[in-house]
Amino acid sequence: MRLLLMSDTHLPKRARQLPAALLAELPRADVVVHAGDWVDTATLDLLEDRSRTLIGVYGNNDGPALRARLPEVARADLGGLRLGVVHETGAAKGREQRCADRFPDLDVLVFGHSHIPWDTTAATGLRLLNPGSPTDRRRQPDCTYMTATVTDGRLSEVTLHRLPPRTPGSGS
Repeated sequence: MRLLLMSDTHLPKRARQLPAALLAELPRADVVVHAGDWVDTATLDLLEDRSRTLIGVYGNNDGPALRARLPEVARADLGGLRLGVVHETGAAKGREQRCADRFPDLDVLVFGHSHIPWDTTAATGLRLLNPGSPTDRRRQPDCTYMTATVTDGRLSEVTLHRLPPRTPGSGS
């Protein structure tokens, strides 16, 4: 099972549309995960239309229309892998323990908010993944997203994808 992980798309504030490289991943993904801060419902509509399975949550920048359609925390069993999604996890310091305490029933937690890619494992075995942002790199060198594979209840092939810089006027 192939996963496509993203967060913090902030459309249309940070870009006019999702990057072409990210959109090209949609048909290859069995499950698309978005960890919040969509900002517009058009992005949710697009991912619902083009994804086999979409798991998403709302973020701190998402208004009433998105909050009406999305939970604050999402959970799914993906072939035996217990996946959770949330937007905010708090400060980087102590994140692993804080998340392990809050989500003792998960194998993997996907989160966003910081726009900083993150891949660590708590002492309990909980894997924490932040795919960064495909549209707003902030203080990072590149805009990013992640892909991963689930086989027999285990996560593998976690890959951080760096997107090429946007060109002026491209909107992507």
